[in-house]
Amino acid sequence: MRRKVKRLLRKHGYPPDKQEQAVLTAIEQAERVVKDWARAT
Repeated sequence: MRRKVKRLLRKHGYPPDKQEQAVLTAIEQAERVVKDWARAT
């Protein structure tokens, strides 16, 4: 997942010096969504 997020950020011109924090944020958000889905079922 981390690799896919990095590729997307590069593809859309995201600044390289801010990519790592953006990746961490995206992974955090995905984890929260998964927890919500797990509770809903």
